[in-house]
Amino acid sequence: MSKLTKLFEQDNNNSQIQEIKKTMKQTKEKRMYLRYLVIYYHLKEYTIVDISKIVDPCEHTVGSYIKKYNSQGIEGLVPGCSPGAPRKLTQEQEQLLKEIIITKTPDEVGFPSRKNWDLNIARQWIQKKFGVEYSLRGMLEVLHHLNLSYTRPTYTLAKADPEKQEIFKQEFELLKKAD
Repeated sequence: MSKLTKLFEQDNNNSQIQEIKKTMKQTKEKRMYLRYLVIYYHLKEYTIVDISKIVDPCEHTVGSYIKKYNSQGIEGLVPGCSPGAPRKLTQEQEQLLKEIIITKTPDEVGFPSRKNWDLNIARQWIQKKFGVEYSLRGMLEVLHHLNLSYTRPTYTLAKADPEKQEIFKQEFELLKKAD
């Protein structure tokens, strides 16, 4: 390697170090700061093993950060969205579940003497219908995804006499004032 090539590489390396230092100062996210720190030490010519000991992710992770930086630059260090676990139910199955919960009561679909849907009944229905098991938390996530929310039922006395209710309210107010 000629002297000119070495000087050019050092100058280029220094500008990369300055860019990483500037980016490290600007970030407020710990995950990104650690990624930038890995690249900083890499540009300072530390080995992957040493960087792993200093910054704490495993050697494989350090190597993947360096590889992303070398191929895509600083933008390559930004993590993408995690896709999460694959869904257990298809879209059609989820829509059928939503339709059943909205239009039918549990006793209409095989749960005798049950009038209100809850997480456990929904889980049992899915187990019977599709053979898929969910935890209570997982079932809650499915219902949330379907824009359904769990609320406790409130009972009203449909046959109650409004006049008698009004008389009771007035008497009750008088009793409260008497104390």
